[in-house]
Amino acid sequence: MIARNPNIERSRRGERRADDLESGQQDVLTRRRTIPERSPVATIRRERPRVGFLGLGWIGRNRMEAIAQSGFVNIVGLSDSAPDRAVDAARNLPGTEVVDSFGALLDLELDGVVIATPSALHAEQTAEALERGLAVFCQKPLGRDGAETQRVIQIAREQDRLLAVDLSYRFISCLQKLNQICRSGELGEIYAIDLMFHNAYGPDKAWFYDPKLSGGGCVIDLGIHLVDLALWNLGFPAVTNVTSRLFAGGKPIQSGRNLVEDYAVATLALESGAAIRMACSWRLPAGCDAVISGSFFGTKGGAAFHNVDGSFYDFAAERFRGTKRESLDCPREQWGGRAAVHWATQLAAGSGFDPEILHLRHVAEALDAIYENA
Repeated sequence: MIARNPNIERSRRGERRADDLESGQQDVLTRRRTIPERSPVATIRRERPRVGFLGLGWIGRNRMEAIAQSGFVNIVGLSDSAPDRAVDAARNLPGTEVVDSFGALLDLELDGVVIATPSALHAEQTAEALERGLAVFCQKPLGRDGAETQRVIQIAREQDRLLAVDLSYRFISCLQKLNQICRSGELGEIYAIDLMFHNAYGPDKAWFYDPKLSGGGCVIDLGIHLVDLALWNLGFPAVTNVTSRLFAGGKPIQSGRNLVEDYAVATLALESGAAIRMACSWRLPAGCDAVISGSFFGTKGGAAFHNVDGSFYDFAAERFRGTKRESLDCPREQWGGRAAVHWATQLAAGSGFDPEILHLRHVAEALDAIYENA
């Protein structure tokens, strides 16, 4: 559990504004479709699970191509608020149907769906799919706050359906090696963690800058990866206290202001006594495209990772012993779609609810505390 400050109002919460969402998806926040009985044919185990994709922007298209190349599932339907994107994505998928709504996609007797839509839609769309008996792979964040996140996870648990979120940095080879080092005890008792993620550009969609639609700014967009990596490497210990500062346009954000942050710093205290320090930003003049790094220090040594030459994709990692350092093997690789392919592999194997998703509750609670304690 995270220590809460009852005097801090949740400035990033607000009424849902369905009228501001992308066309073709406006009704999802209030719609509860009648759930038909699935036909006997739909319950028979197929050779490959039938999967649909909702949202074919850059990330949605990338994840679709990765899953298609894996061969674990049969992609049978696509839908996007911009129909041309779905039509273009279907060109190399013979027999795939392009439909004009989320409801029509769900009616294709799917086994699973991949959701890559604006953040405000994630929780409701995921919940609806789970309640229809589908497995779901959703872009982060699953919810705009801890309450939305917890509600969706609970539905997945009750329905015994596979649910995963695109925490893609866990699937970079050298970060997996660093995770093994941290969890093995090789570093001793880890007591200090420093992480940063500075994106020199920031999002190009207007909804990112409305906290009612996005849930927040760079913290929920980039900081979610940092908090997840820190807690994942440490085995998800409880967060006991959080302090933070948020900025927009170089000025501190006061509690209750209807702004999204473009720079944030936070310190998270853990039940073990360890401390996490993190910083993230959009459009920081850092002299390169991105600065992404993390360092883990323990009583027997340290380990760290960082992006190479400002790249969003290439990483290096090292193990520290006193004043000496050892480079870990970090191949150049296409890792962006690996989380999605992992979900497809689980789906093809017939997996139901995966308890790993329960850890996302703790990440969401930590993000809530960063916003509440600014």
